[in-house]
Amino acid sequence: MNNLYAITDSQLLPGEKLFSAVGAALIGGCRLVQYRDKSSDHPRRFAEAKQLRALCAQHDAQLLINDDVELAQKVGAQGVHLGQGDTSPVAARLLLGSQAIIGVTCHDSLALAEQAIKDSANYIAFGRFFPSSTKPNARPAPLGLISEARQQFPTTPIVVIGGITLENGKQLLTAGADMLAVCHSLFSADDIAAQAQQFIHL
Repeated sequence: MNNLYAITDSQLLPGEKLFSAVGAALIGGCRLVQYRDKSSDHPRRFAEAKQLRALCAQHDAQLLINDDVELAQKVGAQGVHLGQGDTSPVAARLLLGSQAIIGVTCHDSLALAEQAIKDSANYIAFGRFFPSSTKPNARPAPLGLISEARQQFPTTPIVVIGGITLENGKQLLTAGADMLAVCHSLFSADDIAAQAQQFIHL
């Protein structure tokens, strides 16, 4: 798995644009995609997630669903990403099985990360590290948190999120992050495939 973790945005990628944009990211080498849609339009979300699952399969990529464990199970996604107020990782693991990828948002807290790992999370996610258009009100996390987490949790993959660009991503990887979770900086690019390649080669 490379360092790029693409996250979709229903405002940025409405309708068919979702599939063309994700397809371009996959062509560029992205192998991990999170479908993030907070709307209550369940039939549309099911149809989109199912189509993304098929698209990812064509590229031997993995699809995670944001927050919705049942949707992940229905479409055969590889796992879920859970916020602190969502389904517990323990409950998600019971439903999705031992092979599922479960990631947990830990904001700026090593204590939350420790709990997530105890609850069988496969990766821990910290952020935001920079001003973010996707989550403008998220509280900032200090850069030093990454190296602290790397020291405390040496074998758990660390995902970082929040305003990550080609210009600032390298310093997060250098600090010890394994993957850059990117939404706007990837999917608003003129050439998404080329942008994905550049992130992978940071």
